[in-house]
Amino acid sequence: MIRTLIFDLGRVIVPFDFRRGYDRMSQRCGLAPEEIRERLKSDGLVRAFESGALDGREFHRRVARLLETDVPYDEFCEIWFSVFLPETLIADRFLESLHARYRLVLLSNTNPIHFEMIRVRYPILRHFDAYVLSYEVGAMKPEPRIYAAAIEAAQCAPQECFFTDDISEYVEGARQAGIDAVVFEGAEALERELRTRGIVWDQ
Repeated sequence: MIRTLIFDLGRVIVPFDFRRGYDRMSQRCGLAPEEIRERLKSDGLVRAFESGALDGREFHRRVARLLETDVPYDEFCEIWFSVFLPETLIADRFLESLHARYRLVLLSNTNPIHFEMIRVRYPILRHFDAYVLSYEVGAMKPEPRIYAAAIEAAQCAPQECFFTDDISEYVEGARQAGIDAVVFEGAEALERELRTRGIVWDQ
């Protein structure tokens, strides 16, 4: 029996498009969006940030040097956050109804700038009982340690957990940890997967 539902954040609950951030930063620093993407990808800064090796201020300083810009920290945070779109992929009422019956855990590869702003601007996150975040754990999906942290937060056995993520590699990592997991393919598909497992909510 499933007792805890574990959800990824990006492209499961909150949609995002990195091009939005590259375009805004391009206007600020003068580099082409493609050049910004390649510099960030090649440097490894984002992974270090999401693994907890850098705090927000240090990440800002290093990205500013990398992109040759003097954008202030607060403006940088807004640009960095601009990748997220306003409408969630899962309805608030749906999560609220699930939360009335099951423990809910958020499991995300993320960073403190993104998560602190998401928590303020997306009220849907209030339905979660626990947040398991890569920058706090010091490990990223699909590393085993982050799934162990999620199981601990779930407060039940791995086989009593259900997890969904948009990235198949991360779903497989959860399965390796003993968690029942599926690739997220939209709200309707998720509802079908939950029904097959006897998971109920108010329709």
